[in-house]
Amino acid sequence: MPKANSTLAPATAEKAGQALPSSYEEAVQELEQLLAKLESGQLPLDQLLTHYQRGASLLTYCRERLAAIENQISVLDEGALKPWDGV
Repeated sequence: MPKANSTLAPATAEKAGQALPSSYEEAVQELEQLLAKLESGQLPLDQLLTHYQRGASLLTYCRERLAAIENQISVLDEGALKPWDGV
């Protein structure tokens, strides 16, 4: 197995070195594109792994952004979330 890892290292490093998107929406769009490629079944195994790793990092980014927004809303509401009254 160690040989396989050394073979995949350059491709993995290339994808891992990609900067995260500048917005949540861009991350979701890229995730959707990656998912379509993964579901197509047309990618070679090494690209599947690389795309999966990129998707995992984008998913983590999206979850962190959502958590940050939830925290900001909580702070704005002084720690007590209030029900929306539709106004």
